[in-house]
Amino acid sequence: MIIIDGVSKSFNGFHAVKDFSLAVGPGEIFGLVGPNGAGKTTTIKMMTGLLSPDKGKILLVNHDIVREPTKAKSVLGYVPDKAFLYEKLTLKEFMFFVSAIHNVSRSGALSRIESLFDTFGIRDMEDELIEGLSRGLRQRLVFCAALVHDPKVLLIDEPFTGLDAFGVRTLGEIMGRLSLKGVSVLLATHSLHLAEDLCHRIGFIRGGTLVSINEKEEIKGMEGGLEGLFMRLGR
Repeated sequence: MIIIDGVSKSFNGFHAVKDFSLAVGPGEIFGLVGPNGAGKTTTIKMMTGLLSPDKGKILLVNHDIVREPTKAKSVLGYVPDKAFLYEKLTLKEFMFFVSAIHNVSRSGALSRIESLFDTFGIRDMEDELIEGLSRGLRQRLVFCAALVHDPKVLLIDEPFTGLDAFGVRTLGEIMGRLSLKGVSVLLATHSLHLAEDLCHRIGFIRGGTLVSINEKEEIKGMEGGLEGLFMRLGR
């Protein structure tokens, strides 16, 4: 579902990502962790088409994000670390706008939007303006927008920022259900304990290079778990 093959990206001679390769299968939740500036966000932005790799290729459900951007983005849901929202739209208006971008019919979008709003606990706010939302509620709306077209691949960059305990638990449950449906999830996060709980495999990136990939059960058997691994590899 996700194939990253030898991808590199430099800025002014500095390698933000170097020779990065990864395959994430259907239904897998893959966690990407590492220190600040390690290359997590750059990697995800290349996967979404926001940045072009200097070399290598990225396939999303067999669609090349550079050569077939429209097809690749049609199967992709993306939750950025800092999302842009149209402040003067209501929550429902914004969701219909996103649905139209993905060519979801209005009737199909309506039932999908209502279901997502119920799931994320924002149904009673659907007619409120986005400008009045707290950071956590905005994050819930962004997740709704990322899922409205039933993507096959979900990319999430720092998803827990601003979420309260209800939002974190809801997100964990949703990721579990998406996994069962065969959706591939790539999650970049600093929340090590949540990554350890949610992800099937976890990769550690440092200096733009993927230096370690470990299975969930393997990590749980390590001294200090994922936090211990992070401290050892992050030096």
